Amino acid sequence: MTDDTVAAPAPPGEALPGEARDLAPLLLVPVVAIAMLPLVGSFPAWVTLTVAGLAMGMMIFIMASGLTLVFGLMDVLNFGHGAFVSVGAFTATLVLLPMQGWMQADSVLLNLSALGLAIALAMLVTGALGWAFERIIVMPVYGQHLKQILITMGGMIVAEQMIHVVWGPDQIPLPLPTSFRGVILVGDAAVEKYRLIAVAVGLVVFAAMFLVLNRTKVGLLIRAGVENGEMVEALGYRIRRLFVGVFVAGSALAGLGGVLWGLYKEMLTAAMGSDIMVLVFIVIIIGGLGSVGGCFIGALLVALVANYTGFLAPKIALVSNILLMVAILLWRPQGLYPVAKR
Repeated sequence: MTDDTVAAPAPPGEALPGEARDLAPLLLVPVVAIAMLPLVGSFPAWVTLTVAGLAMGMMIFIMASGLTLVFGLMDVLNFGHGAFVSVGAFTATLVLLPMQGWMQADSVLLNLSALGLAIALAMLVTGALGWAFERIIVMPVYGQHLKQILITMGGMIVAEQMIHVVWGPDQIPLPLPTSFRGVILVGDAAVEKYRLIAVAVGLVVFAAMFLVLNRTKVGLLIRAGVENGEMVEALGYRIRRLFVGVFVAGSALAGLGGVLWGLYKEMLTAAMGSDIMVLVFIVIIIGGLGSVGGCFIGALLVALVANYTGFLAPKIALVSNILLMVAILLWRPQGLYPVAKR
């Protein structure tokens, strides 16, 4: 005999039970920062290290956020992503070097105007380069991961050599604008102005991506495509256009990150993009494939751990991020907030 009893509907006004939010990864950054305070021993030094780590983390996030969506949505292993970082930084010199008068002027408005023009040009050029890169290099090898690795790495090598052809083999100095130099005293702690600006830019980019992905139809389709691309296609949407759009946006963000990273280092080299890619991939793995939120937390963790260990134990600083990644994956094998079903 079957039981035909049907559960009574929830009374009006009573909220239906929702999925419990996973808050544990959100606590990692403040827990790590607070735990380091007694080890550092000096509050001013801790503040300086923490702000430096947050600034570095924001720049890594900007470079990695587009790539994690490309991984999640397109299932593409783009090892040439660092080329967009380098090209973005070098493209900015086409504006910043001729406009040294504006850069060296003691005027926030002129400094921001020059930097804004440089960032706009860098994002435009790297976005266009990303479109061509996807059409010519990536599209023929969809679904072929080994070929993707080989051909995208080859594309990055070609891009680095083209930088040598256009800008020459020498390093190019890229000094900060006058208004961004120096430090701000927070009590006894000295905090560099540019690092605060990098933190602010990173927060703006994260907020913009969060709003686009969660409050727009395009963002809904992107998130749905990351989780189940076949379903999106079955509903009649052309996911191919999403592929191109996400790839172009990710390339433009890498260009923005390249400009910020170049100003942070104050010296440009053709290999600067490939040098930072190890950290970018670690961040994507820690955060979870296709997760912008996980990428954000992972970038902050990686940068903070690198800064703290560089101060406390310089000998293990080079492997600290690998150890962090191993620890996170032992806790959560798919990353902090895995989205893509791979």
